[in-house]
Amino acid sequence: MVIQPKKWQTRINLLSVVLACTAIYLDFMGHDFYLFFKPLTTILIVSLLLFTPKKAYSKFKLTMMIAFGFCLLGDILLLNPAYFVFGLVAFLLAHILFIVAFIQHKGFQFHGISFMVIFAIGGSIFFWLKPDLGDFMIPVLVYVLVITSMAWQGIRMYLKDKGKAYVWIALAVILFMLSDTLLAINKFKAPFAYASVLILGTYWLSIGLLVNSTFTIVWDSKLNPTSYPKPK
Repeated sequence: MVIQPKKWQTRINLLSVVLACTAIYLDFMGHDFYLFFKPLTTILIVSLLLFTPKKAYSKFKLTMMIAFGFCLLGDILLLNPAYFVFGLVAFLLAHILFIVAFIQHKGFQFHGISFMVIFAIGGSIFFWLKPDLGDFMIPVLVYVLVITSMAWQGIRMYLKDKGKAYVWIALAVILFMLSDTLLAINKFKAPFAYASVLILGTYWLSIGLLVNSTFTIVWDSKLNPTSYPKPK
């Protein structure tokens, strides 16, 4: 029996929700099994892309998958506080690759209003955190510039194409910024209640939306080639 793409999507998404909730609970309770469940959750979410056609939108899909690979590496590194900087670099590379993938898919187009809004938000967050960053000021500044650029390009895609996949991408990049902002507040400003629940919840929801949008774009390009022009 051949399982249709939508069925794979539904099953993996449901399993991912269960695993993510389990991982969040284990982290909240301080259980050591969290160290295993955190990367496993990311692997399961991204595994959805294994059920896409090999040749359809190959460059876009490959770039996104490499970006998700760096997210997984960042997940693993951040399990040890001593490797925080290395985890930061892994996610930095992931965001750069997301930018590359977005431009590969829809091309680069400057959109002034979204640029001003997104970078004003990113700048405000950085200058609010700045007094508490210490030696991390430059690394965090670079990270904020990159993730803000990633969010801008993701939102710009939605402004250019209002399709369902691009709505998901726009929501995903906003959630990624939110997750990283919560992480920075918890680390540099002051720990707050339910930090891990909010950080992990927004992070995995973001990753899930990006994976599902990629899955949808690839399959729609295969099933409806006239609706999806070739990537830039």
